[in-house]
Amino acid sequence: MKILVTGAAGFIGFSLCRRLLEDGHEVTGIDNMNAYYDVSLKRARIDILNKSRGFSFETLDISDKPACSALFKKNEFDTVVNLAAQAGVRYSLVNPDAYIQSNIAGFTNIIEECRHAKTKHLVYASTSSVYGLNKELPFSTDQKTDRPASLYAATKKANELIAHSYSHLFGLPSTGLRFFTVYGPWGRPDMALFLFTKNILEGRPVEIFNNGRHKRDFTYIDDIVDGLARVIFKGPLLDEQTGLPYKIYNIGSNRQIELLKYIELIESNLGKKADRLMKPKQPGDIDETYADVSSFMKDYGYKPSTSIETGVAEFIKWYTGFYGDKHE
Repeated sequence: MKILVTGAAGFIGFSLCRRLLEDGHEVTGIDNMNAYYDVSLKRARIDILNKSRGFSFETLDISDKPACSALFKKNEFDTVVNLAAQAGVRYSLVNPDAYIQSNIAGFTNIIEECRHAKTKHLVYASTSSVYGLNKELPFSTDQKTDRPASLYAATKKANELIAHSYSHLFGLPSTGLRFFTVYGPWGRPDMALFLFTKNILEGRPVEIFNNGRHKRDFTYIDDIVDGLARVIFKGPLLDEQTGLPYKIYNIGSNRQIELLKYIELIESNLGKKADRLMKPKQPGDIDETYADVSSFMKDYGYKPSTSIETGVAEFIKWYTGFYGDKHE
């Protein structure tokens, strides 16, 4: 199978590419290598992928329409996995243009190319943030998602709507996956686990928003990759009600962890206590997330298996190994 993975230098993109290559597939990865976070971490990921014979990489921004067209003209992809996006809730408050360019214009470029190339399956990343101000837990894909609490969430909801219109108008098969707080080795530096670990090791205060009352459905990277692989290999399914080749699923751990418990696990693995700085809730943040993954389990056999204890320990092992004595 020939697969395009956008955002291949990112946390999830890199992890998925590595799995696909191990399974013997031909993978083309693209990424714009922007400086939203440490580019050297992105380069380190790509350096690992480049060691595989079945991998090819191109620096490309999905918001560049001519570049996207050229890529699809010289390749025939069986499946396209769109993971390229401007991530982060808080950054959307200060740089909204980045979200419109990547998450709206970029996504539209990719889905347009898939349409014209008659791609067999478009798999794309959505987010638990689309549940916004919903209060009913666990979050189910049957719930309305028309009250986003951030621009980031709104752009991801727009992706789902655009994908639906393309399935309706052109029969383009698509599957959207709403990721729930992904963590693990090679994670993003702007995520809580990375930030907490770095600050604790450097003896700097750990900022805990909402006074630590947040609860999250933390999902280990291997479980995320397993879910993505199941969708890719089984292929698209029809919606039972509309008959369209259009589905959306939650991909989470199906359990909640309190933020303070999360911090305690980090402290335990580091053997060092955090200097906790309690702060009020940030604009755009959701109090709780909790994924109902029953439909994903039913349709694709998805079954998250990594405990939070194991996942945090694996991240700490990677972090201390990768960064060595930089924080000592």
